[in-house]
Amino acid sequence: MIRTLPFTISKTENFFDQLGDYVGDVFYDILPDKGYELRDEQIFMAFQVEQAFKQKKTIYAEAGVGTGKTFVYLLYAICYARYMRKPAIISCADETLIEQLVKEGGDIEKLQKALGLQVDVRLAKAREQYVCMKKLDPLSNKTDDEDILRVHDEIPNFVYDNATSMNSFKSYGDRKEYPWVPNEKWEQIAWDPLQQCSTCDWRHRCGQTLNRDYYRHAGDLIICSHDFYMEHVWTKESRKREGQLPLLPEASCVVFDEGHLLEFAAQKALTYRFHSETLTTVLTGYMNQDVREESLYAIEELLSLHDEWFDILRDTAVQVEGSQRREVPRTKEMQLLAKKMDKQVQIILEQLVFDSELFVLEDYHVKMIEEYLEFFSYGLAILLKEDEGIFWLEENASETSFVIMPRLVEDILKKEVFSQSIPFIFSSATLSRNKDFSYMSNSLGIEEALSFSVESPFDYDKQMKIIGHVDQSEEQKWSQFAEALQVNGGRSLILFSSVEEMNRFRSWSNSHSFSFPMIYEGDGEISEAVKEFQHNETAVLCSYHLWEGLDVPGTSLTQVLISSLPFPPQDPVFKAKRMHASNPLEEIDAPYMLLRLRQGIGRLIRSSEDKGIVQLWLTQQEKEMHKANIQQVLPVSIDWK
Repeated sequence: MIRTLPFTISKTENFFDQLGDYVGDVFYDILPDKGYELRDEQIFMAFQVEQAFKQKKTIYAEAGVGTGKTFVYLLYAICYARYMRKPAIISCADETLIEQLVKEGGDIEKLQKALGLQVDVRLAKAREQYVCMKKLDPLSNKTDDEDILRVHDEIPNFVYDNATSMNSFKSYGDRKEYPWVPNEKWEQIAWDPLQQCSTCDWRHRCGQTLNRDYYRHAGDLIICSHDFYMEHVWTKESRKREGQLPLLPEASCVVFDEGHLLEFAAQKALTYRFHSETLTTVLTGYMNQDVREESLYAIEELLSLHDEWFDILRDTAVQVEGSQRREVPRTKEMQLLAKKMDKQVQIILEQLVFDSELFVLEDYHVKMIEEYLEFFSYGLAILLKEDEGIFWLEENASETSFVIMPRLVEDILKKEVFSQSIPFIFSSATLSRNKDFSYMSNSLGIEEALSFSVESPFDYDKQMKIIGHVDQSEEQKWSQFAEALQVNGGRSLILFSSVEEMNRFRSWSNSHSFSFPMIYEGDGEISEAVKEFQHNETAVLCSYHLWEGLDVPGTSLTQVLISSLPFPPQDPVFKAKRMHASNPLEEIDAPYMLLRLRQGIGRLIRSSEDKGIVQLWLTQQEKEMHKANIQQVLPVSIDWK
């Protein structure tokens, strides 16, 4: 359905002239008449962003908390989408930020009510956010876990009935619909890269597939996560080759909300992930066909090499705190086995051609096996080229994965994303370091961009106090946490640099009693945890992810405790970045830490009425090294204890 513009435009009038007039009316007249504050910072931002749309360029829109930047980019995105007759994509840092946009009383609903607009907005969630029926259904027959069985009971009947006619879109299977399921249990029933969707019996009634067909037809906005957007970029060409549609349709423009996190989503998406069992699963299916003896010998040899290779990876991998990535050394033995496997893969691909010509394999089997082996070979090629690949091992209770990532994601982003002649809007309170945007540009392969910075309108000197502590020991720090929480009557957010750090505090706090609820990230669906925190005024929320995106104004959040400086982990990805920097601390570690620290502190003051305290812990060495830089990026002076 084609949606009309919220202003009139004749054939002789210029779209951007009329848009500028309308935007001026909105921010100077319409919104103030609806009770919204007239903000000079917001109006300045609006007319800066307009230049990116006029020139079809990338822009860094750095605007402090409280400037109303979300209204600005939503207004332009909606109008431009209707003008171009293509949806705008709003890519958010995570599901929490998406929730802030689309929830009841969220920014989109507020904008609709204020302007009398009906906005067609649809969500495109990552595949991991959906139940996988191929995993859930058999698991429900052999588990007595009440959480998983409850999910199975809530799957609608039409999913099980192939005879049912699908006359209209029916949504189901979204992670948000099952808030009671802890993250570790969700992994047992959610989609994962092991699933072969193209050959799945459930694919026509799969929750994520049904939703994909639905969001493609959005008239105004498609909202997704950075992870999903980068998965779209990475799989777009391969899906076309396979006769499938890309995950996202062609867009009029793209907005990256909390755009400083896009690089990490790109790193996550642009990877080759080898599961220890997948090759066996794929090739066993091949062996079960009526194939020639030469093929069987070649497969058995590859599987033997593969098992030996994973044994070496597990034995040599080293755990890194703050990351699921276990570091794997580039040993001669590991590389030699990788070369042997790659050679064996080429042999099997040749045998596959012969077997398919003899009609002993069905077409879809040939396609699936060939696709996986080519994927396997390409990943090994990156691994074997010195200094091109970053690699690590990930393990959980049920599987092991070896992950290979191209080192220079900026080259891929420059070619696949920022070469398009459409507006790209980066929106965040933290995109620069002292108004210098080069760290962002270098990380993302952006050669030319517009930029501006506007400060927050809040009076931080009156609204916020920051206290700095020198950390002597974790035991002492946890005791200081407890004292600060008791004095504040809860009402606090505790930010940790890693899940391990959070769990150490959790173990300590379990032996102490508090008069307020303690909510921990991971115990359930994240947006429900945030909702509980917001509605239970004395609760404490403990998190290692919510440095960005959390928006809880009012008395539910009057204190932020930052457990440690949020430096990047010592994992293989950041080690590779440091190796190729002339000054790793200045070029990699400090910029990352300062951006994240500013974001964390920004969780406290969300309105002109908010007041509160931020308390920050760091070591004596960190204080000596980073005190000046930290103070430079903070809105008020630190009171050191």
